[in-house]
Amino acid sequence: MTPIDAASHPFDDAIALIPDGPDRFSGRTHPAFRNMIGPFGGAIAATLLNGVLSHPDRRGDPLALTVHFAQPVAEGGFSVMSRILRSNRSSQHWQVELGQKDGIAAFASIVTANRRESWGLTQAKAPAAPAPDDLPAFPAVDGFAWTANYDMRFIEGGPGAPASEQDPSRTVMWIGDRPFRPIDALSLSALSDAFFPRIYIRRPALVPIGTVTLTVHFHTDAATLAGLRPGLLLGVAHARHFGQGFFDQSAELWTADGTLLATSHQMVYFKE
Repeated sequence: MTPIDAASHPFDDAIALIPDGPDRFSGRTHPAFRNMIGPFGGAIAATLLNGVLSHPDRRGDPLALTVHFAQPVAEGGFSVMSRILRSNRSSQHWQVELGQKDGIAAFASIVTANRRESWGLTQAKAPAAPAPDDLPAFPAVDGFAWTANYDMRFIEGGPGAPASEQDPSRTVMWIGDRPFRPIDALSLSALSDAFFPRIYIRRPALVPIGTVTLTVHFHTDAATLAGLRPGLLLGVAHARHFGQGFFDQSAELWTADGTLLATSHQMVYFKE
């Protein structure tokens, strides 16, 4: 995976890191990726992952990313510290921290791996879906600047759409960066968090929410991602439980030809 060019795309600008000493980088939040409170969590997740992908000692491609959002990230500058906890022939284990004046705002554990040829099988199945060109693009949402950066085309479970009787928290949609950007692990980590919170799909009540922890599992390598045809990805998201101020959210990202690229799982706080 080549280093990012911060001038090539708004997303790259938002997650850009400048080397600032051994194991340390500096970055800055981007107004185009602002959320209800603070920056869009997917951009923060991608920034932390970039802290490993930009490190000169990194080997292999992302296998797993787990981000803990310890407190809202304030607008402005921040530092990113990346360090290897363990390295062996097949994988590296990293700890990454995003710090501001008030301390650590978010931190992540990241595993990179050297993949090899082996037996393989995808047991999950991509849902049937109409072509994205047959669906209208969802407009950006006022007050949520980050939504203008994604092309979303809802098939099932969009905001304000009738709920599915089988799974009223489920969303199926085409999604991709706007403007188009080649898909890589950085964009996948952000896209995994670009589904509207399940509580907004399950019931029509806008309440304050915030992701507490997000995990993304990558099911392919950089070379395979680089060879993908341009186009939107098919995303599926649903919840299993709401209660006591928290809910879960699980998601899948598929190519148009049915290749599973990533799965994600998160726990989200809500207030009422």
